[in-house]
Amino acid sequence: QVQLVESGGGLVQAGGSLRLSCAASGRTFSTYAMGWFRQAPGKERELVAVINWSRGSTHYADSVKGRFTISRDNAKNTVYLQMNNLKPEDAAVYYCAWSDYPSTYAYWGQGTQVTVSS
Repeated sequence: QVQLVESGGGLVQAGGSLRLSCAASGRTFSTYAMGWFRQAPGKERELVAVINWSRGSTHYADSVKGRFTISRDNAKNTVYLQMNNLKPEDAAVYYCAWSDYPSTYAYWGQGTQVTVSS
């Protein structure tokens, strides 16, 4: 079992920045990767960014490349998403997800709302 606790969402003006955090606890020794997903009203959940836990390699959705940065603190079992130059289309509920196998996310956080005003 893995528990994920997210924080850092909120309201920001377009062009502003937010930093999301997700702390994992439990069976974290088997972490393969952690990722951030988002879901806007009426849309499907989409992958935003993912980081390989041991190698630190990253992957981003095209829509956020150059603006968002995913990072991790292995000692704290925490993953971060630094979001810069936010746009109204970035507004969504952001979810942290945990994986112990490629492309398979077994545990999810509760979600944190990001609102971007234009």
